[in-house]
Amino acid sequence: MKKIVRVFKGISFLVIGAALLSSCGGKGNPTSTDPGGSSTVTGLAYNEENGFQVADFAGQPEGPNLVYIEGGRTVLGSFEEDLLKSGDNVERTVTVASFYMDETEIANVHWLEYLFYIQRDSSQEFYESALPDTTVWASELAYNDPYVDHYLRYPGFRYFPAVGINWIQANDYCLWRTKVVNNQLAQDAGMDVPEGGGRIPLESGIVLPNYRLPSESEWEYSAQALIGNQWLDENQTHKRLYPWDGHALRNPYGKQMGMFLANFKRGRGDYAGIAGKLNDGAMITTYIYEYPPNDFGLYNMAGNVNEWVYDVYRPLSFQDVDDLNPLRRNGFLDEAKGYDKAGFQSLIDDHVRVYKGGSWKDVAYWMSPGTRRYLAEDSCTATIGFRCAMIQAGTNY
Repeated sequence: MKKIVRVFKGISFLVIGAALLSSCGGKGNPTSTDPGGSSTVTGLAYNEENGFQVADFAGQPEGPNLVYIEGGRTVLGSFEEDLLKSGDNVERTVTVASFYMDETEIANVHWLEYLFYIQRDSSQEFYESALPDTTVWASELAYNDPYVDHYLRYPGFRYFPAVGINWIQANDYCLWRTKVVNNQLAQDAGMDVPEGGGRIPLESGIVLPNYRLPSESEWEYSAQALIGNQWLDENQTHKRLYPWDGHALRNPYGKQMGMFLANFKRGRGDYAGIAGKLNDGAMITTYIYEYPPNDFGLYNMAGNVNEWVYDVYRPLSFQDVDDLNPLRRNGFLDEAKGYDKAGFQSLIDDHVRVYKGGSWKDVAYWMSPGTRRYLAEDSCTATIGFRCAMIQAGTNY
């Protein structure tokens, strides 16, 4: 009999506990998307005339061309041998918050669209500053003249990655894209767009955070795409040398078996293979949707063109930066004067930026996500393009 009583006592505690939980949250606690009709701390009603306004919010709007990248822990740094003995990509464990990334590189047609609108709405000086340097294709010892004249504007190259764009121009593009996308979102919501390019209030809940260049850690994390190697609870079965499984550069499966998985330079003088069976199919850049996307749904995170990232370059960045959302924005703790660029002892200062990913003109080594190089932010080449990123606002992961 005593044992039965103990059992009923245990059940009664469970029932009481459930009732308490129900009483705390039975009516539903307020959330960002359902804040309720009044303040939980003052009792004052929301959205009354002359009162505090709490706009409807259904979550961060979906930005054009963006793919959601779920954040998490990763190991930055090269999984490749350090062939140059630079020691600038030592492995380090960090955590990257969830964010969004363009599924493709910015293409010629996107840049032409940009030029069209800024020529109409901006100064002539700014328009001219945004023109890509098409002479990046020129060579005294090669017949690349057709690319100089045609690559940017000829319709056949519309969806090839924009090149000849320096870091500063890419950053300006991000600012412009933010403005036009948010203006369109405001118009679609029936909201008046501020005249003179004024800011649409974040409190409205209808605009996106800024488009921007990804940080090096975001870019490398999304290129690894190790979410595809997840097994059970927080276990990754293996790392990746490239944005796909295995150490091989060719597709091991199906009808595409034996075909290369990226656009890169296969060897000295070999950009595409032999006529009749051009394997990677691209002697220069290629279609931005070419080749299978990685497990985050991102195209050409290896090869085609290198891509600018936001970070200022320092050899020991991985050792210096924070281990949560790492980013080097200047020379903090590693001043440029220590590299003596003025004395021609180094090329490093606060105006050189990291680029990553390998290109049509690079050997496979540079397609490993951890490898890194740098270039002056006002310089450009025929092998560097970019894509945009964006934070996931209003979340803690």
